[in-house]
Amino acid sequence: MFKFLIVIRPLGLLYGSAGAFLSPENLVGRSGAKFPPDAGTLSGLILATNQEQKFTEHQELKTNLAVAGAFWAESDHPENFFVPIPRSRIVGEKNKDFDEWSLINHKWERQHPDLDPEYQWQSINSWHKQTPQLKRPEKGKLNDVGKTPWEFMPILHPYLKDDEKHVRDRDGLFLENAVQMREDSCLVYLSTHKLPDGWYRFGGENHIVEITSQAITEHSSILKLLKQKIGRSFALITPAVWGSNNLSTRYPNDVRFSNKRPEMLTDRPEPWRYRVGKGDAQNKRASKLSIGRYAVPAGTVYVVKHPLDLTWWDFPPEWFASGEGLPLRQFGCGLCLPVEIKIEPKVELKVD
Repeated sequence: MFKFLIVIRPLGLLYGSAGAFLSPENLVGRSGAKFPPDAGTLSGLILATNQEQKFTEHQELKTNLAVAGAFWAESDHPENFFVPIPRSRIVGEKNKDFDEWSLINHKWERQHPDLDPEYQWQSINSWHKQTPQLKRPEKGKLNDVGKTPWEFMPILHPYLKDDEKHVRDRDGLFLENAVQMREDSCLVYLSTHKLPDGWYRFGGENHIVEITSQAITEHSSILKLLKQKIGRSFALITPAVWGSNNLSTRYPNDVRFSNKRPEMLTDRPEPWRYRVGKGDAQNKRASKLSIGRYAVPAGTVYVVKHPLDLTWWDFPPEWFASGEGLPLRQFGCGLCLPVEIKIEPKVELKVD
């Protein structure tokens, strides 16, 4: 079970991925931009920080370490972090703008199909609230739902000369895709192990961040929620890669799912990638492997025929793909929480 909150406060700008391609509308490579850094990035930092341990201790850490995220929170209240809101909940801008998807006669329906969601994140402490009870931000103060606290921006970077710290005389500047977080916000990850508090290089461009580890107590509402068993319906709060190493599936290959295909409320798959191994100057490709798959996005809602009666920690290992010996559970793959879905058979009235 997760025992720590890893809280990351950027000291300046961070960087997202450069993106998949350029286009006239996307001159700085925003297409496919990815932020925040996923759980694999933090896992690598924890393992690298503990490399000086004895071999057996380091191997035990590598085997037992599990990290999930990324989430975000207000800097003063990291324990009430925000997770992706289930797709079954629609929260608009005005107080009366809300809606919920219901499963009626195996079809997803809602009352206000024209209402667009304005909020993408929900605080962990409000997870069990009914949708109409969710409070929107007021006068700059966060409540139960929130919007993404970071924005992408292009910034100019210099190309330095090979032999001195001066910008090249020709083509000396290039655009890079930077990310700026609100000053009062921070990134939050769940972890089984902690990092010593301090400043670290983190993310794609190794920018400096301040990291602190906060213990999750036995009586914490977070722990109680993570220990709650899942019944017929649940929502992902991190992307999920189900299936084998060679084939990604939309749900686990298990009799509890395949006998009656689960009802899903989801969006299009998203790329999911991480690197394993350690590179060297002579043979980087042989010692470093980049693994890419498609993942079911966070926020996806599942409804199964029979209650699972399991927590995420109890999910069978074979549900998760394994990347070159690394179970994807260690990267928080498919972390989910129980969610209430209105399920009804459609009643037809008889007319005499």
